[in-house]
Amino acid sequence: MTLRSRLRFNWCNGLRLACVSVTLFLIVIPNLGLLEAATPSFADRVIEHRLANGLTVLMVERHQTPVVSINITFAVGGINEQVGQTGIAHLYEHMAFKGTRIVGTTDYEKEKPILDELAVVGTELDQRERVVAAKGGGATADERAAVESLQKRFLALQAQAAQYVVGNEMALMYQRHGGVGLNASTGKDLTRYMISLPSNRLPLWAAIESDRMANPVLREFYKERGVVMEERRLRNDDSPNGLLFETFTSAAFRAHGYGIPTIGWGSDILSLTPEATEAFFKTYYGPNRATIALVGDINPQETIALIERTFGKIPAAPPAPSLVTVEPEQRGERRVEVEFDAEPAFVIGYHKPTLGHPDDDVFDVIDAVLSDGLTSRLHQKLVREKRLAVSVGSDASHPGVRAPNLFVITATPLAPHTTAEVEAAIYEEVERLKQEPVSAQELEKVLNNLDADLVRGLRSNSGLASQLALYQALAGNWRYILTSRDNVAKVTATEVQRVAALYFTRSNRTVAVLVKKSHSKSVTAMSGNEVQP
Repeated sequence: MTLRSRLRFNWCNGLRLACVSVTLFLIVIPNLGLLEAATPSFADRVIEHRLANGLTVLMVERHQTPVVSINITFAVGGINEQVGQTGIAHLYEHMAFKGTRIVGTTDYEKEKPILDELAVVGTELDQRERVVAAKGGGATADERAAVESLQKRFLALQAQAAQYVVGNEMALMYQRHGGVGLNASTGKDLTRYMISLPSNRLPLWAAIESDRMANPVLREFYKERGVVMEERRLRNDDSPNGLLFETFTSAAFRAHGYGIPTIGWGSDILSLTPEATEAFFKTYYGPNRATIALVGDINPQETIALIERTFGKIPAAPPAPSLVTVEPEQRGERRVEVEFDAEPAFVIGYHKPTLGHPDDDVFDVIDAVLSDGLTSRLHQKLVREKRLAVSVGSDASHPGVRAPNLFVITATPLAPHTTAEVEAAIYEEVERLKQEPVSAQELEKVLNNLDADLVRGLRSNSGLASQLALYQALAGNWRYILTSRDNVAKVTATEVQRVAALYFTRSNRTVAVLVKKSHSKSVTAMSGNEVQP
């Protein structure tokens, strides 16, 4: 994910840099380079602290209002899952709101044995139901009777466990004490938890979140698993855009975990167990894989002492398994179709390097030149001049940044134009990047727009907390936001040509097209004959 992509990327709430003092400085001296003006004061304001258990804490004081925004980011996501357990990171994010041994229950000592038995019965029921489903009409009467017996016991245990559940107690506690913006998200690379609350309630936050990090209880597991499965149906199976991107990404990545949807495959979701989910938590969600960013009305020394007293007691998790799978070089264009009763659309993707590679910053410039704003090349040519498309856009970091990823271009044709026509027009603009140097005016506009995005983001505590935690988790250093912007400023027209020629090739390309079922054959034929560059 390059700098522009990260600034516009949205995980539940905006991930935008925020710092009022910098904004004021920029207003006073508007002609200076934005980040050059911002860097000294911004860097000096960030206070870092690392606990003995590996937890990283980043703090910025802002006393304009008596509020503090907090973001906890774990360097854990869908990329860490094993075969057969896809979606487990996302499911755990849901479970993390179900409470602990003291939150979300009226009597954990009585609840625990019921939850333990429910996990055993639920796991056996899942296994037997799969066997019966596989055999279909060939399942024996004894096998069906065993399933029926387990189902009755399972429902009885669920009813018993429900008697001890205090629903949404964590959220209600925050709400009663002025907390807002309680949310979480899971991606391929990260899992994130955020909240804003009055600064005098910081001890409450520390008590709740340290307890959640140390002692989560997977209550209502099967109920929440069903919620996740329904979410998958809504966002992927029954969504034309969701299904298109899922199919596209899995076609582009044949070996690497980026090819698996973060929400998981349906059959995997339905086979996830409390035991496996708890094991995943213990393996990956230790304090040594977490960054806590706090921005607002805080006293750093008092905050450090508070976090040491609460989070400092949590032992570090053991070293997590290494990510060893590398996506093999693509050797030929891949094309897939997704049949859906919806208007046509398509996605084009090219494999590219990721964070830290010098070419990654060049892709950020290409992304902006092609699709940033109404004056961008793709919008001007395809939407305004040729009127071929309703919309067109690009993204330099799909679907994550902890490993080599994809530069993607998406478009929706304007009827009666076809996907093949729009695709061919896009390739003309891609070839233009290779043949013609990007003008100095375009490069200046890229940097100006990037700086403007930064300035617009320099307003909220939550935005700054989110950015600090994001860069610390992904790049290993929150200062990457400053160096990345400088690297983008150094990109030349020659580098844009070189990178475009190197990566934007037919053999490095994956294309997914959304088609109506009755038209799929004709679209395939046109695509094969007309779209070549």
